[in-house]
Amino acid sequence: MPIAVLAPAEISGHLVSELNAIHGQPLYATAVADETIGWTLLRHGSTSGLLIINPRASTDALLVAGGGGAATATAVQDVIARTEAAQHRHATVTDAVPAQPGDARGLSGFYLVVGWLVGGYLVAALLGIATRPRPATTRRAIIRLIVLVPYAILSGLAGAIVVGPVLGALTGHLVAISALGALIVYCAAVVTMGFQVLLGTFGVGLTLTLFVVLGNPSAGGAYPAPLLPGFWRAISPALPNGAGVQALRHIVYFGSYGITGNLIIIAAYIIAAITIAITGTSLLARRAATAKPAAAVL
Repeated sequence: MPIAVLAPAEISGHLVSELNAIHGQPLYATAVADETIGWTLLRHGSTSGLLIINPRASTDALLVAGGGGAATATAVQDVIARTEAAQHRHATVTDAVPAQPGDARGLSGFYLVVGWLVGGYLVAALLGIATRPRPATTRRAIIRLIVLVPYAILSGLAGAIVVGPVLGALTGHLVAISALGALIVYCAAVVTMGFQVLLGTFGVGLTLTLFVVLGNPSAGGAYPAPLLPGFWRAISPALPNGAGVQALRHIVYFGSYGITGNLIIIAAYIIAAITIAITGTSLLARRAATAKPAAAVL
């Protein structure tokens, strides 16, 4: 877990080294030159804590960001408490970026993203069942991709309304949350469609593997990415689930800072899926057209 350390220059380097050398290496500590920089990192979600050392007393200050995940804030607090106790010191804890009252454990964003993804891949799967998993022509594939757009927009808006005005869990960012939701829903839908073009009905199984088997455990729900085991931590930012959860938390709690990378990941899945769906449908249509004359000759 990243943590910023503000301490006098003569002890700062040694302190940072000690924190990074804690057994199990739970922290990635870096020194900051002044409190303003530390506060900025914390409020941007770039660090999980800010430890301010007071050399004139035995009490230091630890600032955490509960909005970034209650489990991470608690873990940072526990590690620092043990470290301070070993030096016969104490750190007062302040939640500088607290979760909203309706989002006490910071899980609302995770469940909202899961709901968006489920809605996205279900509607694509249902369209495949109602018509056929693989569109017969490129034109039909494009029409299906266009039809999914208004559904994604409405789903994104509906989710933002539910967690905002209705439940009061994630408030104050209706437009931004709606836009993110539309991207996530459309991503799940077109990825499902792309897999269906490749594998037919079995493509839905591949969708479930991506979004449920791999995506949900690595998304950073109850345990944000820094607390996950190595494999899940590594794939978290590369999947729509993890990218979506992190982007949503940063929109609500960190002024949308640093979400560009998350949006690029989601957009990359959308572009790749659309390319696969259109190209795959075109190739299958050509193959079918070529096979008909041959069959007629036989």
